[in-house]
Amino acid sequence: MKTLDDLLGEGVSGRRVLVRADLNVPFEKGSDPRVITDDGRIRAVLPTIVALRDAGARVIVMSHLGRPKGAPDPAFTLAPVADRLRELLGSAVVYAEDTVGPGAETAVAALEDGHVLLLENLRFNAGETSKDAAEREAFAAKLAAFADVYVGDGFGAVHRKHASVYDVPALLPHYAGGLVGREVEVLKKVSAPEKPYVVVLGGSKVSDKLAVIEALLPKVDKLLIGGGMCFTFLKAQGHEVGKSLLQEEMISTCADLLARGGDRIVLPVDVVAATEFSADAPHDVVPADGIPADRLGLDIGPESVKLFADAVSSAKTVFWNGPMGVFELAPFAAGTRGVAEAITKVDGFTVVGGGDSAAAVRTLGLDESAFGHISTGGGASLEYLEGKTLPGIEALEK
Repeated sequence: MKTLDDLLGEGVSGRRVLVRADLNVPFEKGSDPRVITDDGRIRAVLPTIVALRDAGARVIVMSHLGRPKGAPDPAFTLAPVADRLRELLGSAVVYAEDTVGPGAETAVAALEDGHVLLLENLRFNAGETSKDAAEREAFAAKLAAFADVYVGDGFGAVHRKHASVYDVPALLPHYAGGLVGREVEVLKKVSAPEKPYVVVLGGSKVSDKLAVIEALLPKVDKLLIGGGMCFTFLKAQGHEVGKSLLQEEMISTCADLLARGGDRIVLPVDVVAATEFSADAPHDVVPADGIPADRLGLDIGPESVKLFADAVSSAKTVFWNGPMGVFELAPFAAGTRGVAEAITKVDGFTVVGGGDSAAAVRTLGLDESAFGHISTGGGASLEYLEGKTLPGIEALEK
């Protein structure tokens, strides 16, 4: 896989470089104008953009945002991202109000050396995500016509077989950006971890994490399970979970995992239970095996935090994906904060596996530099650890 350093060594001055970034950032609900709540993904790709810009390339950045249905939708415009990109770069960023239409064509033609252009949301075009290869390839050809070189640096999208990720690299000389190169390097290290190896998993549904649990169970020394998914495991142990999130259809699967995992699978021993899903709801700490029928668990409790912290304390490798509770609501953020802080104290290699975990680190004001690596792609990280082939990486390796 050729890298950004290889491309810079060849020289990029005056060349049109198409950069596939992942600028799929979250926004504050109901805000007008729209307010970005976490710009981590924008900041993560900045080194690649800056290196190309400063080397005299004509940088054309493309990304998706959200899940529009293959047509323009003002709710998913990248215009606010362009504004934030300008602020972070400290220089002008041209914004094209379409992706491959007249506006984009004019902007590309006028782009000067050392300048940056951001195209509108890729998913405003049905060809980006189409399962029809011909439709996807036709859209890819329009994108490729804008550039001389392709740089893949949107790690959060490399597990998708989309036009900008998989098909465009086949049409242009292609290179892995600095972010993608670092992500792959880190995940290779986690795939052959130094022991003891501890994995912390949270999030809402067991079904979302089942494949990665199956893949990791033979490798880990401890698998710590929090978040909404822990209640299906607790139910599989025979405990009542009140109104907590529960996947009935996964109970027998969880029972099987517990039987195979033995004491390597660690569950919460207490939880913060509330009367309803609200920051103002009455709540208290209850034993994990004694959740009242009229309450739902929204965070792991303080004894669970101590248990999890002790489990990671002697680890040489830690991989964490998924919050321990509803960290967006202050009364239910202590579990995620406590476990995250414990991970920062580990004398070993620590990886935050993207998604909500990375958002939690920034939302809770934790020191990002205290973690070995914070991934920009939760889904991509998990699929890599499952042993799946990631289309975007496969395309860059060809």
